[in-house]
Amino acid sequence: MALTAAEIETLAGVAQRKLMLSTDQGLSQQGQANSAAFILTRGWAFSYILLHDGSRQIVDFRVAGDFLGLRGLLSPMSDLFIEPLTDVEVTEFQIGELLGAGTKVPRLMSAILAGIARDQAITVEHLVSIGRRGAPERTAHFFLELGARLEEAGQGRKDNYACPLTQYHMADALGLSAIHINRVLRELREDGLLTFRKGEVFIDDYDQLSKLAGFDPGYLRAKTVF
Repeated sequence: MALTAAEIETLAGVAQRKLMLSTDQGLSQQGQANSAAFILTRGWAFSYILLHDGSRQIVDFRVAGDFLGLRGLLSPMSDLFIEPLTDVEVTEFQIGELLGAGTKVPRLMSAILAGIARDQAITVEHLVSIGRRGAPERTAHFFLELGARLEEAGQGRKDNYACPLTQYHMADALGLSAIHINRVLRELREDGLLTFRKGEVFIDDYDQLSKLAGFDPGYLRAKTVF
């Protein structure tokens, strides 16, 4: 949903500050009170849950243009860690002031609600991947989704984009070991479907990879209310 200049001005009017953060500076901690939300304007971030044994489940990766911390509008406590994956730039908003702006500008509130709905749809799709898709299918779906999101954000093409993830990030997101991820990536490359090399993704046969994954990007297109 594209906001008008006036709506963007309203949003900018309640922005607290711009922050430049490196990979060792978190944005939100699991169990911490929610007070701020952010718009990621540069770089990549990720959200995850830390388990009692010290392992983590990555819930999602965030790219420029995404909201961070919108779950704070619905819950007083954060159930996720949110951390930069690369050096990032974010714009910070106090949740109360963001909601106040939304009540004055209905289309802004609609954009916020659409962002929450989109986040939920992505989380559900990831749950389906981990629960029901085999390793090649879930890996293919993962890269296709990233491509669709990055193309929408103007940061690449759906079949070719820069990707700073390590195999350990992918393993923690997809519920696989790094060794298994390595094997799946090799198989996809040898089958002429996808190549992940030196931080860049090349989808060599988009149609066949989509068929393998059963990928339909419709869940990424959250409807707005107004």
